[in-house]
Amino acid sequence: MAGAVAITLLTYYGRALRWGVMLQPLGPRPNHWRLFKATAIGFTAVVLLGRPGEFVRPYLISLRERVPFSSQLAAWFLERMCDLLAVLLIFGFALAAFDPSRTHLGPKLQWVLEVGGYLLGALGALALIVLVMLSQFSDTMRRRLLQGLGFLPQRYHHRVERIVTAFLDGTSATKKHSSMSWLVFYTALEWALIAVSFVCLFKAFPATNGFAFRDVLVFMGFVAFGSILQIPGVGGGVQIVSIIVLTEMFGVKLELATSMAVMIWAVTFVGIVPFGVALAFHEGLNWKRLRQLEQDAVASATDDPEVAEATGDPSP
Repeated sequence: MAGAVAITLLTYYGRALRWGVMLQPLGPRPNHWRLFKATAIGFTAVVLLGRPGEFVRPYLISLRERVPFSSQLAAWFLERMCDLLAVLLIFGFALAAFDPSRTHLGPKLQWVLEVGGYLLGALGALALIVLVMLSQFSDTMRRRLLQGLGFLPQRYHHRVERIVTAFLDGTSATKKHSSMSWLVFYTALEWALIAVSFVCLFKAFPATNGFAFRDVLVFMGFVAFGSILQIPGVGGGVQIVSIIVLTEMFGVKLELATSMAVMIWAVTFVGIVPFGVALAFHEGLNWKRLRQLEQDAVASATDDPEVAEATGDPSP
């Protein structure tokens, strides 16, 4: 279990390294330690505040690296596209590798098998299209979009132009083959570490200690699909899918499956919280300020893209 926690913590540093690749077009030498601190605090905010806490990480990075907030929203979007494609590959492997004759599938899991594959397939195709459009036609997209919004008053058109320009600057890492290669490498490394973490978790329980690596990947594919649903402070999707897969696919007793689901959620989502809280206090952030950061980030996402650039420090 300790190994699973340690490896999971490494994945957050891997995310910081990947974010640094997306920052390079805006700043040639991003500070990876600052990126790691923002990543830890950001994921802590997601656990404590729910999905709105997703804005905290790009907002902190925009403040610390002095880049437009819109560009970091674009980096967050690009990160999500990479992870979505990774989840698609893992879930596709899970669908292909699992032998339905091994056990009787309940109606809930049958629905996941039938609908989930099509859903993630469509999302993966959409993600590929978006990445290709951003890498090959970003200038054309910018020009056409601004031309289509030419009816706006000059003041608002200028603001939209800044937002669009900053957003596309944040995705400019897709234009260089070297940067794209590093994005693919860090994404593969990220999910390889997650897989090793799941292996350690399964080794910690006697009932699943003998599972093959393929079984762990099958389980991981379904849990990655379930992680799309997340309830603030509870998790929700991860625990529910974990219990269903363990009981209906692998024949684990409900009590053990429930305890394993809680531990999986605690290691993969909550394990970063003590470190995120410590780093937040080191940065001068408390609970009230963290909530304020979330509100500031949401406001900045819909207001002026240069709010973060003009603010040198998140403290009041």
